[in-house]
Amino acid sequence: MILELARIDIKESTNAEFEAALEKAKGVISQAKGFQKISVKKCIEQANRYILLIEWDTLEDHTIGFRESELFKEWRALIGPFFLEPPLVQHYI
Repeated sequence: MILELARIDIKESTNAEFEAALEKAKGVISQAKGFQKISVKKCIEQANRYILLIEWDTLEDHTIGFRESELFKEWRALIGPFFLEPPLVQHYI
């Protein structure tokens, strides 16, 4: 199992809209090959910061299978407009 940690900073005062879009996006990513589960945490100190913890079967399921798929385009279309900057993404074992 590979854990993807994505730190996302969103535009100010868009939390409710981002969280609604993220709920829809969860339904998209859950269809990806190798996807196991997703957990979302909101930062206490910075209201516009979120951490996504996403479990994958393999690193390639995320970096190739999902990132190069139509599902990724749909995922990004839902939540990407809220990003203040590109997410910081790292993988852990």
